[in-house]
Amino acid sequence: MSDSVASLRHQIASAQELESVVRTMKAMASSAIGQYESAVRSLDDYYRTVQLGLAACLSNNQSTVLARHHADNSGTYQSDQKNSRPAIGVIVFGSDQGLVGQFNEAMLEYVLAELATLPGKKVIWTVGERLRSRLAETALSQQQSFTLPNSINAITALVGKVLIEIEAQRQQGIIDQVYLFHHRPQAGAIYTPVRQQLLPLDETWQRNLAEMAWPTRNLPQVMPDSGQTLRAFVREYLFVSLFRACAESLASENASRLAAMQRAEKNIDELQDDLNRTFHRLRQSGIDEELFDVLSGFEALS
Repeated sequence: MSDSVASLRHQIASAQELESVVRTMKAMASSAIGQYESAVRSLDDYYRTVQLGLAACLSNNQSTVLARHHADNSGTYQSDQKNSRPAIGVIVFGSDQGLVGQFNEAMLEYVLAELATLPGKKVIWTVGERLRSRLAETALSQQQSFTLPNSINAITALVGKVLIEIEAQRQQGIIDQVYLFHHRPQAGAIYTPVRQQLLPLDETWQRNLAEMAWPTRNLPQVMPDSGQTLRAFVREYLFVSLFRACAESLASENASRLAAMQRAEKNIDELQDDLNRTFHRLRQSGIDEELFDVLSGFEALS
């Protein structure tokens, strides 16, 4: 009897300690979500500004400049690898830490399904150790793996490394197309996986931008050199696209972790209620047995 009560006391104390850890992780996830969601909202405004700048450049018939710019950057493989088509570069955002529910599993399933619709060889870059280990179990070819940033300020360094790697691979003719895969926060749900074509900036992309309506009646003028300005906007477009994808993925990761901690807290509360009921029942049973022994002894003495 005493062993059972002592064991229950230990289990109750362990559950209380675990609940304290879960609440701390909930608070950290909630704080991180606010930071990343605020960054995403700010990026939406900046992304819109970059799009308008590109639209202004492209509306001035600068599509030929853009096409020549990309031919200069990626034309090396045309003579070196005529007999082998370049691969498709794929950048996938996952997580470095656990306790995120089905965050990485859902992304892996989505990536495999989407890549099956794209012809040709694929080259994968992963951002997040947890996802890299899961992709290693597939037949996909993996390149360098990047460490996921742990704060907003660290995203810029990651984006710079990814852009350098992409440019190096394109210069060597290893890849020609680049796709982004990441989770995006979704209203009514925790997140949803999305795919975005980052490169090449094809005619459809240019035409859609050129057709954007200017928000005011004052038509823009591109100064001083339209070609140089266009290339600067393209660099900003690539940067902000990667930055936003990373921020959205981190916001989704923390939302998934918050949901997992909420489920864990609910389960711990239910476990504590069961343990407390069992503890009180055993304790009351022990008290009843002791009273019965006292009454039996008294009757025997009488």
